[in-house]
This record gives sequence, structure tokens and C-alpha cells, in this order.
Amino acid sequence: MSRDRYERIKRVLDVTVAALVLVLAAPVMAATALAIALTMGRPVLFRQSRPGLHGELFELVKFRSMRAEGDPLSPLHDARRMTPLGRWLRATSLDELPSLWNVLRGDMSLVGPRPLLPQYVPRYTAEQFRRHEVRPGVTGLQQVRGRNALAWEERFVLDVWYVEHRSLLLDLRILAWTVVTVLRRDGITAPGSATAHEYRGVPVPDREREPVR
Repeated sequence: MSRDRYERIKRVLDVTVAALVLVLAAPVMAATALAIALTMGRPVLFRQSRPGLHGELFELVKFRSMRAEGDPLSPLHDARRMTPLGRWLRATSLDELPSLWNVLRGDMSLVGPRPLLPQYVPRYTAEQFRRHEVRPGVTGLQQVRGRNALAWEERFVLDVWYVEHRSLLLDLRILAWTVVTVLRRDGITAPGSATAHEYRGVPVPDREREPVR
């Protein structure tokens, strides 16, 4: 299958599945929004700029899982800001449901590299930036291979591997693996962190090397 045909079919699949899940999950989303409003107050949605296709910024939408206090970009305060409801939402991935709106808009795909923080982009090597050759995903290869439990270097290797080998069959496999990963609640947090460790880039000598092909 040609790459162009794959991208067209994938987009149709993204829109169809995202719209269907949003309709079917509407009662769950309404209950989740009410629970967040009662325990954490408003707003119930978390909105943040993230780099997407070609590094262009878009507004990611998720359910809030933390109290709105401290620095929302600092993982150092995540453990203090995280609520019991928020931990459960992350463990069950219910916090991701509003991101299906990003899929409908075309900001994201169902499958692709996870959208990370904008401040990480200048820290990428040229090889790592290749993760932005495709739309970011609600789930992805690194999500089903370890998620936040993986070292950053491993995550980027998996992201670039996906970019180079993406196909409908691989996407369907990742979606199936995602169900298993969510049920097992694997890799939700990084060791010693309430969420994930900050990506600080690679050592300078590594940046000067030719990207590994």
C-alpha cells in the first residue's frame, strides 16, 4: 500500500472511531466531568499547547487529574497536586477521552507518538525530531511497550521506528495492545515520579553524532 493511500485510510479510521467512541462514551464523560467538578472544581478540562505534526502547536484537551496549583509544567509538584480521582483517571486512561476531539479536528491520530511538552522540542536531536513527521497519537508504540516506565532514549527509538514502519496492520496491533495495557495498568508512572520525569535532552557529545539509521 502506498504511503498516501495509507494516510487517507488512517484519517477515515481516525474520524470514524473517534466519533463513535465519543458518542458511546458520552455518559461516562459526563459522569467524569461531574466528579472532577465536585472534587477539584472547575475547569474540568486540562488544556495545554503541544507540538504536533511538523512541530506545529495545537491545544491538547484532556480531563483534569491534578489540582490547579503550583507550576503545571513542573513534574516536581505532580505528586502533591495529584488527587485520588486523578490517579484513577490516569490508571484507567479515562482522562484521555477528550483527546478524541483532537483526533476529530485533525490535530492528532488514534495511533502515533505521544505529544510532549513544547519546551522539549529544542532539546531533540534531528533523529528524535522525526517523531513529528506524523500526527501525535492518543496511543502509540511506546505506550504499549512500557509507557512512562521506559527511559527517554527508548521512547524516542520506538517513536522513530513507528514513523519508519507505520502501516494499518501495525496501527491495529497497537490499538489491540493498548486495550491490554490499559487493563493491566502498566507503566502509568515513571519510577520515583507521580507522572513522568522531565526530558532534559541528551549529552552534548551525543548531539554532535550523526543520527543512527
